[in-house]
Amino acid sequence: MAGEPTHGLAAHGAPALPPDFDHLPYADPQAKKGGRLRVGLAGTFDSLNPFNLKSGSTAQGLVGNVFQGMMARSQDEPFTLYPLIAQSLDIDAARAHVTFHLDTRAHFSDGKPITSEDVLFSFNLLKSKGRPQQRVAYGLVKSITAPDAQTVSYDLTGVGDRELPLILAIMPVLPRHATDLERFSDATLAKPLGSGPYIVADAQAGARLLLKRDPNYWGADVPSQRGFYNFDEIDIQYFRDGNALFEAFKAGLIDYREETSTTRWSTGYDFPALREGRVATEALKNENPKGLEGFVFNTRQTIFKDIRLREALGMMFDFEWINANLYSNLYTRTKSFFDESELSASGRPANEKERALLAPYPDAVRADILDGKWRPPVNDGSGRDREMAKRALELLAAAGYHVNGDKLSKDGAPVSFEIMVKDRNQERLALNYAASLARIGVEARVRLVDEVQYQRRRQKFDFDMMIGQYLASASPGNEQRMRWGSASATQESSFNLAGAASPAIDSLIVALLSAQSHEDFVAAVRAYDRVLLSGFYVVPLFHASEQWIAHSTDLARPERLPRYAAPLFGPTLESWWRKNP
Repeated sequence: MAGEPTHGLAAHGAPALPPDFDHLPYADPQAKKGGRLRVGLAGTFDSLNPFNLKSGSTAQGLVGNVFQGMMARSQDEPFTLYPLIAQSLDIDAARAHVTFHLDTRAHFSDGKPITSEDVLFSFNLLKSKGRPQQRVAYGLVKSITAPDAQTVSYDLTGVGDRELPLILAIMPVLPRHATDLERFSDATLAKPLGSGPYIVADAQAGARLLLKRDPNYWGADVPSQRGFYNFDEIDIQYFRDGNALFEAFKAGLIDYREETSTTRWSTGYDFPALREGRVATEALKNENPKGLEGFVFNTRQTIFKDIRLREALGMMFDFEWINANLYSNLYTRTKSFFDESELSASGRPANEKERALLAPYPDAVRADILDGKWRPPVNDGSGRDREMAKRALELLAAAGYHVNGDKLSKDGAPVSFEIMVKDRNQERLALNYAASLARIGVEARVRLVDEVQYQRRRQKFDFDMMIGQYLASASPGNEQRMRWGSASATQESSFNLAGAASPAIDSLIVALLSAQSHEDFVAAVRAYDRVLLSGFYVVPLFHASEQWIAHSTDLARPERLPRYAAPLFGPTLESWWRKNP
């Protein structure tokens, strides 16, 4: 059973901070309190519930500010939690039993105390009506009990998932007395009740969310919260048009923005507020893995069953020309699902631990990927690299494909498919790729669809190819089941866009979830990276090695950046403050 109480919980090893830590390393407990933060976000929203199947249309800024979990995550460690609503926990070496002890001071913003009954209520509600990843994770729990008002115990016997206790610890605690069970699955603009430092003061669908500090926030002096949540008000404004959002920032109506446009970053930041010192720009970097974004092959479609075809089509993506002509050479080609980190297999030959994990699946990893030598193909940057086209056609010929006239075909069937995109930026990229594919006789039709149709088709896997994004953290875990696990390949609305169903992938997901030491974990993730790369499920695109931000010079932040945050700062700048509130 569970051992002695501990103050924190790490995915691997022990928490870096001692039991008597005062604050997280990237927070400033002396930060000034007060003032208003004005942020702008692209898009819209029609709900204030971030925990149901319709969470994709929920307003940002609610999790952390309004809703909080039993424990708080430190962004300075790969995956470590420290006390919040739960002031301590007991856990055994096998992580088969975990007991949380709630802080008697904890209460919701209406003053009602948080008890174990609220935790049980939240668990059962999210297990049945929460997001898919919550349902899957909570469904692994054998039982949950509440011996008293401040104690919650989970039985995880036989699960073999060392990350699950952490997933349970960050579960949001919802108020049993103020949650509408009957309408929980619906989109709603009813003001939610949480236990966080802010309350919702105003919500205008698709336009604005106003948060105001709760003067009676119970956790202000909890060490994991010190130095955070420094603004009295947070005014979040939504913009449907990215240019309008940028103009609002230039005009001083918005205090902060994260820039994602290379064109704007290289040429757009020359306006009066910046020249006069009222706005500053910064390019920042941390140690978090860079995820992978790319053109995803839906291998459920017959045309993409052949791995050699997928590899050859990937060779025709001309990153060098695209980066120079469309993105001011500011991007780096992505070569791993965990790029620029110790978890990446790129450039590293597999060690003994990795080879042992891969031994039962001798055909799962190519030799060059096993040796760490594979890289995405490098074009000559001309936009018409003949040598690359020749290499692609040679690979295709070996697989039985031939060019007849100007069409690539196999057994009389032409290679023709659709690339589904959702906006003009994706469309521009896809059209360029389609033009490159046409050089080897492949017909790729680019189809721009509206957001509703895009989401419906994505959820039902009704596409040939689309751009997928695989965000990475320093502690990949349960989310990998929904991205690449065999069971998710047929589960509607999962993120297994490629339709991957591989025993090797499933085995390595189990290995990374059950790893007890950091060394074993890194080996499992690298082996996993190798199997994903060897499958050629995605044509890798590119990433920015730095995060570009611009902000009012009246805003300040701690000098110490969180080592593993992605992005570096949340949408409401939890660690920042106003110099003159």
